[in-house]
Amino acid sequence: MTQSKELYDVTIIGGGPAGMYAAFYSGMRDMKTKLIEAKEELGGTMLIYPEKMIWDVGGVTPILCRQLIAQLAQQARTFDPTLVFGQQIVGLDRLEDGTFLLTAESGETHWTKTVILTIGYGILKMSKLEIEGADRYEVSNLHYTVQELEPFRGKHVLISGGGDSAVDWANELEPLAASVTIVHRREQFGGHEKNVVRMRQSTVNVRTPYAVTQLHSKDGKAINQVTISQVESGETETLDVDAVIVNHGLKSDCGAIREWGLDIGVRRVKVSSKLATNIPGVFAAGDFVDYESKLYLIAGAFTDAAFAVNSAKLYMEPKADEVAYVSSHNSKFREKNLALGVREEDA
Repeated sequence: MTQSKELYDVTIIGGGPAGMYAAFYSGMRDMKTKLIEAKEELGGTMLIYPEKMIWDVGGVTPILCRQLIAQLAQQARTFDPTLVFGQQIVGLDRLEDGTFLLTAESGETHWTKTVILTIGYGILKMSKLEIEGADRYEVSNLHYTVQELEPFRGKHVLISGGGDSAVDWANELEPLAASVTIVHRREQFGGHEKNVVRMRQSTVNVRTPYAVTQLHSKDGKAINQVTISQVESGETETLDVDAVIVNHGLKSDCGAIREWGLDIGVRRVKVSSKLATNIPGVFAAGDFVDYESKLYLIAGAFTDAAFAVNSAKLYMEPKADEVAYVSSHNSKFREKNLALGVREEDA
């Protein structure tokens, strides 16, 4: 195992939207940057729903999530940060000179002056369908994520769940599937109000309050029928299906980061208005943070990231500018603009 004691100004832990934008913005601040991602690719939680349409990012027309990931990843690489994949950071130690030593679960080590945590929901695991033997169908037609829409064309699809993902998939699949039935154990759905209204006004068969209670298979390999039960009366009904999608939410775990001494609640870390944690030199951004007026949107993650980077810069250099110059006046973009064929007087 090769170890390098190269010291970075900032190390970003987590490669979701907050982490990717932090990598870009730290380049604007002329900081030597490293980003460490536990998976083998950038995207974070967004990788769970690559085929969803994203509508609420400012200045971006409706875009497939996988395309937005690609654009964010390209932007993150603008100033050539060091990207490290496949390492889950478990250890944080402050050294005598005030810098930090980060240790990965696999033993790799990293040295940095500041840290920005952009781990989102931490280690994510899908909440599985709690029916005995359900796992045998995960290789055929029981799905916990949807990577592509086309395989569901012309199929009879049943969705179990009532949150954003369940509602979104019902709306996305309704135009191309033969039928879509959504089963939820409560009358009310937890998705965005506009999307819920759209679903209820479509051809989606909404069954509430119901729960999936049995899976049936003619050949033991794929589900062909599902029994649903009325939560209050216990009355049952069996439906023919070609595919079952389960969206029962995600179980999250911060892992060893909980042992660092951070002020962490059930799932999120408490931060100041400047995105500083209770450990000097450690900042956080994105869905992992909790503060008054926090906006849990991708757009909010970008603002968090910029605040966290600026705070990290000032932590190292108290006399530095509080923020980066905007790109239209930032000298770091002069050569990049010329490479794009933009005249300096137009930039």
